[in-house]
Amino acid sequence: MNVKKMTNYTNNAKAQEFWKTLYLCAKENPTRRFHVLYDKIYRPDILWEAWKRVKSKKGSGGVDGQTIENIVLDYGETKFMNELYLELKDKCYHPSPVLRTYIPKDGGKKRPLGIPTIKDRVAQMATKMVIEPIFEADFHDCSFGFRPKRNAHQAMGKIRKASKKCFWVVDVDIQGYFDNINQTKLMKLLEQRISDRRVLKLIRKWLESGIMEEGNVRNPITGTPQGGVISPLLANIYLNTMDKLWKKRFEHLGELVRYADDFVIMCRTKQQALESIQVIQSIMGKLDLSINRDKSRLVNLWNDIDGFDFLGFHNRKFPIRRKGGNTLFVMSHIPKKNAMKKMRSKIKAYTEPRNKLYLDISELVKGLNKKLQGFKNYYLLSTHAKIWLNRIDWYVLERLTLFYNKKRNSRKKHRNLTNVRKEIEHILVKLAS
Repeated sequence: MNVKKMTNYTNNAKAQEFWKTLYLCAKENPTRRFHVLYDKIYRPDILWEAWKRVKSKKGSGGVDGQTIENIVLDYGETKFMNELYLELKDKCYHPSPVLRTYIPKDGGKKRPLGIPTIKDRVAQMATKMVIEPIFEADFHDCSFGFRPKRNAHQAMGKIRKASKKCFWVVDVDIQGYFDNINQTKLMKLLEQRISDRRVLKLIRKWLESGIMEEGNVRNPITGTPQGGVISPLLANIYLNTMDKLWKKRFEHLGELVRYADDFVIMCRTKQQALESIQVIQSIMGKLDLSINRDKSRLVNLWNDIDGFDFLGFHNRKFPIRRKGGNTLFVMSHIPKKNAMKKMRSKIKAYTEPRNKLYLDISELVKGLNKKLQGFKNYYLLSTHAKIWLNRIDWYVLERLTLFYNKKRNSRKKHRNLTNVRKEIEHILVKLAS
């Protein structure tokens, strides 16, 4: 089929019905294996939807240097999609090595990130869209990361609810999770649900496509390339083994809350927490994974002395005074120190450049608001968070006052602070309100 026709799909009614059917069939029969899936991957409506999703996320190009902008403006979307359609249909599609880059982490370290080519991203997205409903039927309620209609705030809500009865937390960090997934065991887990050898072969190609770093290609025998569109789904499939075992045999020890490879276990007693640690170590051993002992912790939540970091939040029980003089400790989520530091750096980087002095302050604020609104949407989860967010609000005013002073060559900081507040009061996004 000519992929030019894909532009005629104004909605995804057929695709939605297909996904719903797959999910319901998988849910009804937990042991069913699905075949004849490969031709759905290059089905025009699904392939076009995959392209739209990849295009919307933007991102840089891979080892071939082809970018989304280049495809849209020069190469041509129709030509690009026709080529991918025919490669998949004729079974002559071969992925390129993943371009390895590094992004900063806490403590000055760097995290490896893989950048597949645009073509590989679209193919992975189409494959993900086809197989995801099948595995979604198997996933458990304790898992929140990279799943449809699930997010970090829901995970925090489960922690908050569990904290009413739980006073010990096992905070677990898996050592180099994405780099250490056993590919053979992962493929066996996929085979439990998928019998279409063409789909399995396609996924294996991505696992074995190699990593290009500093001009050299290497082929690791473990792991899934971080940054790949399909990698989060594969990672969830692999750790679903732990979720399943925990729910079936160890749920009495505590509440498991997982977001991708980050997870905590909320326990009522210290003894349950210690047992949970042994169980997790055993499960990790079966999955050929190991716990990062430096980052994993056992935390006592009885009062506000200690807390734990999870998904960018610092989670701790804060005291609330009640009538009669009683003190009640309630779980709250505040931005962790590193998140506050990063936000200040972003604000400074945006407001500091002298080449922005030609802007009116109201124009500068409109651009800054996009960053502030995103931070507010994520971190304004509790009343206690407002105290920390208010510090960012004051920092924003300081930076805007510096901008105002530079623009006017003025040094009257305190007087100009009042002027700035009056000028931007009605347009500036305030985090704490």
